[in-house]
Amino acid sequence: MKTVIITGISKGIGRALATKFIGEGYDIIGTTRDGKYDIDKTGITILGLELSDPQSISRCANLVKSLDKKIDILVNNAGGNADDEETVLNIDKLRQTLEVNLIGTADFTEQIIPAMNEKSHIVFISSQAGSLQEMDHISDSHSPYHYPAYKISKCALNMYARTLAARFDKDKQDLTVSAVHPGWVRTDMGGDEAPTLPEEAAENIYNFAISRPVSGKFWFNGREFPW
Repeated sequence: MKTVIITGISKGIGRALATKFIGEGYDIIGTTRDGKYDIDKTGITILGLELSDPQSISRCANLVKSLDKKIDILVNNAGGNADDEETVLNIDKLRQTLEVNLIGTADFTEQIIPAMNEKSHIVFISSQAGSLQEMDHISDSHSPYHYPAYKISKCALNMYARTLAARFDKDKQDLTVSAVHPGWVRTDMGGDEAPTLPEEAAENIYNFAISRPVSGKFWFNGREFPW
């Protein structure tokens, strides 16, 4: 049985992803901020993970390693958006957002890499909002200068994905690294006007995560997406 880690499964895309992977027979290690999960836990191990807390990150990574399971897929789904209709950068919110979306995610990933199988896949749930080329074509009602801290964090996450993929290639490690835009999804963050249901996004991400695409690329619905 293959094993997948999915961070942030308490709601939205993460919850739908956990349900999809369970249905496909995967062994799931899922994280929530408080280590709790309010649906059937059959086939799933729940661990607490607060990405803004280095001690929580290390504790969660050590618990993963203690399970003595080789990881086939890591989906870095957990993230946040501290912006509240900002059009001018709020430095405190930028620090808060980077701590979760970039630094905490990178820290957790680096600590999980030793537990991963060869030919495994690391997937970062990014966003069109992090694409420099797509900045003038964001898929919601906001203009390019809305929620700047979130945009900066996802752009930086994309660069981490690129550098990680390059590192594996240099070291001849056969791990695939991908950044994925999930679409404009109807979640707490995406809002009720979003056209894509979490289950639809999860289906697309699942099909992509189990594949072996070219490493170090940005993707949307199985097609390469501009950085």
